[in-house]
Amino acid sequence: MLAEDLENGRFAVSTWSLHRLLGPTYPYSPDPDKSAARKEPYGPGRAALIEIPGQLAGQDIGRLEICSFHLPSLDRAYLGELRAALDDAGILLQTLLVEDGDPSDPRTAERDIGWIAGWVEIASSLGARNMRVIAGKQPPSEANLMRAAGHLSWLAAQAEGSGVRIVSENWFDLLPSPKETNWLLDQLEGKVGLNGDLGNWAAPEKYAGLADIMRRAEICHAKADYNRAGLDAADYGRSLEACRLAGYEGPFTLIYDSPFFVDEWDGILLQRAFIEELYQGKQRAIG
Repeated sequence: MLAEDLENGRFAVSTWSLHRLLGPTYPYSPDPDKSAARKEPYGPGRAALIEIPGQLAGQDIGRLEICSFHLPSLDRAYLGELRAALDDAGILLQTLLVEDGDPSDPRTAERDIGWIAGWVEIASSLGARNMRVIAGKQPPSEANLMRAAGHLSWLAAQAEGSGVRIVSENWFDLLPSPKETNWLLDQLEGKVGLNGDLGNWAAPEKYAGLADIMRRAEICHAKADYNRAGLDAADYGRSLEACRLAGYEGPFTLIYDSPFFVDEWDGILLQRAFIEELYQGKQRAIG
């Protein structure tokens, strides 16, 4: 990550971190039997998505990631209004997160990757720099990995010229360890980037795993775990240290999904402070 790529700061927030504040979801899916109608699994919410860029600016955070299921409309007019809100607030849309589809499933992969490709135009219209897609939900057999690699390579070709970089994540059954993650990235030969996630693999193995894959990451979901006492500082510190040892220098997306704080912003800002203090302390120790 070049220094000029961090002109909007080193921190982003995912709309998932604000899912109680936002409330309703719209679960778009390639499955024709599933409805994308408005649902309220987290209640009615207290803010609209279009208000979030202004809230980020008020917290001096310059980057946003939007989960596809938080878009209340895919109409051009609404997408234009949302992009204007981002531009007016000076917020970079770092990533549009496409939250469904399985490029590794032998039954539905072709259908799903075609549906995922339809999101490239939406991501581009919103000014998104990246579009994160699921690599696969199937077991990591050779056939499933090869199938995912082929479909993701095709997807990257569809995104050429759009200004949107396709990235995937160490997530779901297809990528349970660095072995499969690195194999897939090697097959893709740089056509698809890595969004490393600190919370998708289990401790204690995850620390070595993160130290391995985060050398290849372009963006990072910096999710923290919480226990009864609050933020699990030991786990978060070791996960972030793995990123540092790997040489990761990109932005951190603050992922908060615990019920520990009633106000989700309290958890988000605590995590930002934790990362800032950790990295400042390391710099002082080096100096």
